[in-house]
Amino acid sequence: MTASILLPPALPLFLGAALLTIARGRLRAAVMLLAPLVALAMVWLVPDTNAGITGFLGYDLIIVRGDRLSRWFGTVFAIMAFAGGLFALNQESRLEAVAAQVYAGGALGVVFAGDLLTTFVFWEIMALASTVVVWSAGGASRAAGFRYLLIHLLGGVLLMIGSAGEAQATGSLAFNVMAPDTAARWLILAGFLINAGAPPLSAWIPDAYPQSSYSGMVVLSAFTTKTAVYVLLRGFPGAEVLIWVGLYMVFYGIVYAILENDMRRILAYSIVNQVGFMVAGIGIGTELALNGAASHAFAHIVYKALLLMSAGSVLYMTGKSKCTELGGLFRSMPLTAISGIVGALAISAFPLTSGFVTKSMISDAAGQERLMLVWFLLAAGSAGVFLHAGIKFPWFVFFQRDSGLRPSDPPVNMRAAMLLFSFLCILLGVAPGVLYRWLPFGASYEPYTADHVVTQLQLLLFSGLAFFMLLGLLRRTPTVTLDFDWLYRRAGVALASGVTRAAHVAWRNFAAGMRGMVDEILSGISILARRGILARAQDSGTMAMVAVAMLAVYLVVEFVR
Repeated sequence: MTASILLPPALPLFLGAALLTIARGRLRAAVMLLAPLVALAMVWLVPDTNAGITGFLGYDLIIVRGDRLSRWFGTVFAIMAFAGGLFALNQESRLEAVAAQVYAGGALGVVFAGDLLTTFVFWEIMALASTVVVWSAGGASRAAGFRYLLIHLLGGVLLMIGSAGEAQATGSLAFNVMAPDTAARWLILAGFLINAGAPPLSAWIPDAYPQSSYSGMVVLSAFTTKTAVYVLLRGFPGAEVLIWVGLYMVFYGIVYAILENDMRRILAYSIVNQVGFMVAGIGIGTELALNGAASHAFAHIVYKALLLMSAGSVLYMTGKSKCTELGGLFRSMPLTAISGIVGALAISAFPLTSGFVTKSMISDAAGQERLMLVWFLLAAGSAGVFLHAGIKFPWFVFFQRDSGLRPSDPPVNMRAAMLLFSFLCILLGVAPGVLYRWLPFGASYEPYTADHVVTQLQLLLFSGLAFFMLLGLLRRTPTVTLDFDWLYRRAGVALASGVTRAAHVAWRNFAAGMRGMVDEILSGISILARRGILARAQDSGTMAMVAVAMLAVYLVVEFVR
């Protein structure tokens, strides 16, 4: 077994997590900020090569694989780890700070892994660390975190079984492009889609993420689902089934976000919606569509984190999260409100923001491939995004009625994190070449055409008009929306109880039958002992066998009793 040496970019984050277990004060803040910056530098020091271990259990493991796609996602993950750490400097939970660094390190490990086994190892590190991020908030997060863990362990099991099947079929663990044409590859694809928030298990995102702390959800929004986008880009570009899975996610997120009252649950459903655009782009599979999925993942991490920083700041300063309890906060939290508006415009693909120069690649790719139904549904989905995230979130939280709350803007580190990501949202929208020059695939794209700008503005104006015309219906009340997770949180419990009762009845019937059969056998042995062959003189070997048989019968009788 030999190894080539190339340090993985995840290493500084893992070492930073170890230091955070003992660091205090300024040292703690320095580690939270410097570890991601060192990781970012290492991302760009990785050459276009593979490094790993050869001959491990008969397989070659690629611990670090450098190429444009890995550096693309590695860059935005490291930036997110830095901004998330900056935003969370006031977080008192040492457990969350440690888990967040491990979580980000796991994500970096996945995007630089070149084989399925290494991918699985970092995949599970992410699952465990993100669960701890949820749990660190305490209270109701315990149950939500446990359900979250079960879902992700299921995804890990599917990935592991599929990887084992792929290794057996091909003799290799290499993680390259594969078609979903075998049972093993379908299992791998299913494992990836669970992390993406695909149906029927999409509800784990709005179930778990809003139960985390004000800073925890910012970190959670960035890594798990976008790591899933990365592995889908790496492994299944052009898989047609992903188009329809992605479209389902687009409209699922819109419908539930419109119905929702809690501001962080609105944004959680919006994560599913936005990842749906990326998954659909991967399914289309052209270079333009794949660039669109990759660039939209980059932009989404930034503007979604900005939206959640804005919401997290409101939660941090007021202790409230429901739209029915908020309103009028722009008076005393102007910077937080402006940041939320910038994020809302970016997620809505408003011209001169990052979302405008990324999301449209996917719909334009659908048009170029003459997938007109897909193009139409993506356009309708874009209008729906403005309706629920572009207007609903900032309107009900910062405007609408005056709630009487007068909190100030959050501490300086939280404001700095929001300003950083607000700047990036506008920079990438105004100067898209900064983003496009590093795209992982070869297609070129010009976002600022008259047709594209006019079409997008028409969609946004239509959505805005519809929102204010339907404002009375969209105004939320303190209600609970039922999602698919009801089946395994309520109906599933009832089903499990019924199965358990049926199993107890079956066991009692089986035990009664076994006792009757054993009683008949013992009765027969008794008769033989008095009048039959057992009454005759036997040699010692035969008697030993009889004794063993009787002991076995005795043990069976005791077991069934």
